[in-house]
Amino acid sequence: MSGLFGVVSKGDCAEILLFGTDYHSHLGTEFGGVAILGTDFVRQIHNISQSQFKSKFYEDCLRMKGNKGIGVISVFEEQPIYLNSKFGPFCIISDGFIDNADELASTLLSNGISFSEVGGGTVNMTELVAKLITTGDDLVDGIERMFGVIDGSCSILVLGRDGVYAARDRYGYSPLIVGRREDAWAVASETSAFLNTGFETEKYLEPGEIVLLTENGLAQKREGAGINQICSFLWIYTGFPTSNYEGINVETVRERCGQCLARRDTDIEADVIAGIPDSGIAHAIGYAMESGTSYRRPLVKYTPGYGRSYTPPSQETRDHIAKMKLVPNREIIDGNRLVVCEDSIVRGTQLKNFTVKKLWEGGAKEIHVRPACPPLMFPCRFNLSTRDINELAARRAIRDLEGHDIDDVAEYMDHRSEKYGSMIDWIAKDLEVTTLRYQTLEDMIGAIGLPKSRLCHYCWTGEYHMPGEAHEDEAAGAWKPREELLTRS
Repeated sequence: MSGLFGVVSKGDCAEILLFGTDYHSHLGTEFGGVAILGTDFVRQIHNISQSQFKSKFYEDCLRMKGNKGIGVISVFEEQPIYLNSKFGPFCIISDGFIDNADELASTLLSNGISFSEVGGGTVNMTELVAKLITTGDDLVDGIERMFGVIDGSCSILVLGRDGVYAARDRYGYSPLIVGRREDAWAVASETSAFLNTGFETEKYLEPGEIVLLTENGLAQKREGAGINQICSFLWIYTGFPTSNYEGINVETVRERCGQCLARRDTDIEADVIAGIPDSGIAHAIGYAMESGTSYRRPLVKYTPGYGRSYTPPSQETRDHIAKMKLVPNREIIDGNRLVVCEDSIVRGTQLKNFTVKKLWEGGAKEIHVRPACPPLMFPCRFNLSTRDINELAARRAIRDLEGHDIDDVAEYMDHRSEKYGSMIDWIAKDLEVTTLRYQTLEDMIGAIGLPKSRLCHYCWTGEYHMPGEAHEDEAAGAWKPREELLTRS
């Protein structure tokens, strides 16, 4: 997941843009980029895989002048993209994943449209989005066309001469929130970007909604579509603790998750409740609050300079970060029975090799692992995370138990079933932990506090709703048929 920030101010916006974008650094690991519009467009992109955003962009932002700007912390590709189109020049940043990107790129190439930002044999997704937008009659029509042809999700910010356009993806998978202060308007992926920059939350964009921010305020260009499938993982893992999505705070959801885990652990006696930094901490605090057992830190993250071990694209980089960032404290570990709260178990390799191993070596008496969400069963359709189903710990367990891969895993998703119990026992043995208990889907959704129909839970259940489908308490979205959208120039 990438982090997006945009601002339009009455004066120079460079400092606001620098810090507003920087407050999204927890969302990406590879590239940072900014674009500012003064007398003309000025754009800068840096690799931030081995450095912090601020250190790379501070001098740039001192030189860049203008009252409109956009910035991005990108998880895997270089952006912003600049394009001089038939309806004027613009810069664009994006967040999401397009599953049919190759198909769409081939269609555009056959129509005579070229791509310049190509690396590793693949088209830059943000450039693809920009080129799709230019098939429209104007910018807003182009955004709607882009939404209509992509498989996956894509939220975008577009910097044009008239202001900053913000468009939330049609599923609502990734959030965009508008903030306001006396001299400026801003839009961000995370409300935590507003708290120290002086903005108050003005509006949570609806799925499919398009708005324009100018010096004079906020103008809605298209209404939302009526379906919201916001990513549940934002609260469980991805989001910053002080952020709110749909008005619901991340930290409080994680505390409630921990409380739910503790209520199901009536047979466990522990000396220490611990959370794997950073996102596991609030889950552990909630567990400690409910259980009455002390929260302590047997593992401490060494400085914020070590990023997340889940987001880098290569397994080698993920493993290196996981090994180096957590420092064990033997004085707290030795001889104690530990309940260790984690946001999730994806592959399980880092937990086993670089967390559990450190705790056993530190003298732990027992290790009880408690993930705050159910077992992950399906690779994410809507963002760049796990792309291979065979990477998932639960799928490896099922393959070993069945002797081969199976398509129907419904019994393994039911936490009351015998097969589910066998799967959990297999994973616990593989991780080499005393016990393993996952959060139930019902408890996780209850902790978030939104109806199940308003949350994306595809990676746990394999269920999702396409725009245009009516379901439960949501109205159907109105979307044009795909075949009509790329046929007009």
